[in-house]
Amino acid sequence: MAHISSELLGILRCPVTGSTLEQHGAELVATAQDAAGNTPRYAIHEGIPVMLRPDDAAPATAQESPTA
Repeated sequence: MAHISSELLGILRCPVTGSTLEQHGAELVATAQDAAGNTPRYAIHEGIPVMLRPDDAAPATAQESPTA
């Protein structure tokens, strides 16, 4: 599990709620809920937080280009 430094956590903000983030295992979790009452969560891949809005973080198979 990658550890995000406290310095980085101190400047990162959730792109959905604008709240601070906390590390819970292999993901970052917003400290506030969005308008729908959900708590946004962001994966950490190889030590790098993936800060895409949850609806923008499509699975890899959906991003493949169509074949002709």
